[in-house]
Amino acid sequence: MESTAKSPRILVIRRDNIGDLVCTTPLIRALREQLPGAYIAALVTRYNMAVLAGNPDIDALFSYTKAKHLEPGESRIGILWDRLVTIWKLRHQRFDWILLPGGPQRSSLRFAKMIGAKHVLVRDNEDAAGRPHHVEQCCHQLVRMGLQFQTPSTRLAPDVHLASDIRRGFPVEWNAPQPSLKRQIKGPLIALHLSARKPSQRWSVENFAALARRLHAELDAKFLLLWSPGSADNPLHPGDDAKAAEVLKATVGLPVYPVPTHRLEELIATLSLPDTIICSDGGTMHLAAALGKPMVTLFGDSDPEHWGPWKVPHVTLHKPSREVADITVEEVAAAFLTLTRTAQP
Repeated sequence: MESTAKSPRILVIRRDNIGDLVCTTPLIRALREQLPGAYIAALVTRYNMAVLAGNPDIDALFSYTKAKHLEPGESRIGILWDRLVTIWKLRHQRFDWILLPGGPQRSSLRFAKMIGAKHVLVRDNEDAAGRPHHVEQCCHQLVRMGLQFQTPSTRLAPDVHLASDIRRGFPVEWNAPQPSLKRQIKGPLIALHLSARKPSQRWSVENFAALARRLHAELDAKFLLLWSPGSADNPLHPGDDAKAAEVLKATVGLPVYPVPTHRLEELIATLSLPDTIICSDGGTMHLAAALGKPMVTLFGDSDPEHWGPWKVPHVTLHKPSREVADITVEEVAAAFLTLTRTAQP
C-alpha cells in the first residue's frame, strides 16, 4: 500500500456461511487498527449480516439476498433489482481495494468486477502457504496490501436488550436466591447445541441426554438447549425440532431450558448468556468463540486445524473415523471437566 494512502476506501465481500463471515472479522479488525482513517464497508448476504451488525470496525454494511433465501411475498425479480441497486451504490463509492477472503468464488468475483476498484485481492494459495487456520489465511491479505500481518480475535456484538429479554425467561431457580425456593441451582450454565449441517458432525439424542445427566450430577450444572428450528424435511433449512423434543423428553427432571432461535440475532444473543458451550463444528461454534465462550467442540468430517475455535479456551475431540458419533459421552464429559479447570482464572 502506498505510504500516502492513509485513508483508503475498502470493501470486503463475503457471501459464505455464518462461520466463514465470523472468521473474517479478525481481518476487518486488523484493517481498522492499522488504518484508523480508512472507510471500511462489507457486502454480505441477508442471511448472515447479523454477524456484522453493531461491529465497530466497519463504517457501512451492505447486503443482498440469495435466491434460495427468498421470504414469502418476495420474488426473484425483486431481489435481482435490489441487488443491482446495491451494486450501483457501491460502484459509485470508488473503492481503492476490494478484498475477497472467501477465495475465487464466481459470484464474489462477479460482484467485484461490477463494483470495480483500483485493487482486487482474492484469497489464494499465497495466503494459505504455511498458515493452517482460516483466520490466518484471511488475514494474510494484509501482507499483500503492504500492511502488517495480524490475527486478532474474532468479534461479535450481541443485542444486549434481546439477551436480557431471553434471560428473563429462564427458570426462577436459576437466578437470584429467593427464600420461597427449596433449592437454587448454583452450577455452571452450559449451552448444548444439537444441530450440525453435515451428518458426520451429528451426535445422538441419547448422548446429549446422558451428558446432561452426568454434568448435572457432578457439577450441579444447568443447560440451555439450542438447535436449528424447523422440520428435518425442509429442503432449504432442515431443522431439529423433533430431535430437540426427544432430548427434552429424555432429560425430564433435569434443569434443561429450550431456546428455539428463529433468527440469527436470537442465536447470537442467547450464546452470550451461558458460561460454556458444547457443540459440533459449525456456525454456532464460531459465533460462541467470537463471544469469548470456552467450549468443547466435536469434529467429524472437517479439519480442526483449519476451522477450530479461534483464540478461546477449548478442547477439540476428533476421531480417526471422522465421525462425531464415535465420540463417547465419557470423552466429552472428561474434556469438559478439563476445560473448566484450565479456563478458570
